[in-house]
Order: sequence, then structure tokens, then C-alpha cells
Amino acid sequence: MKKTLQHELKRKKPFDRPEQEAILNIMKTSDQLQNRYGRLFRQFDLTSSQYNVLRILRGEGRPLPSLEIADRMIQVVPAITGLIDRLEKRELVVRRRCEEDRRVVFVEITQAGIALVEQLDLPVQELETELFGHLQERELKQLTRLLEKARTSMT
Repeated sequence: MKKTLQHELKRKKPFDRPEQEAILNIMKTSDQLQNRYGRLFRQFDLTSSQYNVLRILRGEGRPLPSLEIADRMIQVVPAITGLIDRLEKRELVVRRRCEEDRRVVFVEITQAGIALVEQLDLPVQELETELFGHLQERELKQLTRLLEKARTSMT
């Protein structure tokens, strides 16, 4: 039997509207994904947000202003400065003030930060396969397209 959200939540009645069911499904799935990724990152003494910063910086390959990093984050982080503080304390990133505009702070990933992200590459890939490997490529593309379409009303 197919396990539906109504069954998982032990709801006696169906959902009031398909929009409600879809949104609750997304929220339930997001929560489960965050928990699984959180467990993985905790093994490396990182949070999901810290990993995200390191991933962004490695992918860019150059220092970025802290506010640009905040704009690129998967999840909104209200305190990007504190997040970068913790990464800097672990020597995973370094900060430098912009010479032209002292208000701008550039953040650069260190070799230790790159090494840590590289160490996570395979475990992250394995987790992605474990979580979504049962879906066909066309289903993954459809899911991506639908989620992107759903987000268009939120911007």
C-alpha cells in the first residue's frame, strides 16, 4: 500500500484542499531532509548552513562579500556574521576588508575549508543517492521543475 501523508499523520479526514496537502508534503519532506543532512554534517562538526557557506565559496573559487554569500544561501540565515565567525574560528575561512569600501567584508575559503568540503563530497553524494536514487531522472527533473514553479509565487 502506498504511504500517503494523510496516513503518516494519522488524519481521519482527507485534506481540505490539494494546495494544503502539497504544502504539508513539502514541509514534511523538507524536515526529513534537514534531519538527515544535519546528522551527516554533525559528524564533521558542521551545521547545514556552515556547509552551505563552504560549498558556495569553493564553487565560486574566489573571495565573496559576506552579503553575497547570504544571498546565495539555500536557507535564509539572519546572522551571517556569526556564521562566518564560527567558520573563521575553525580556520575554514578568512575575512578581509575591502580596501575601497571598508564596509564590505570579503570571505575566502581556506585550504582546510576546501579539504573539509572535499571530505564531504562522497558522503553527500551517497546520501543524495540514498534519499532520491529510487526516482528516475525524468521524475527528478519534473520534481525540480514543479518546485521551481511553486517558488515563483514566493519571490
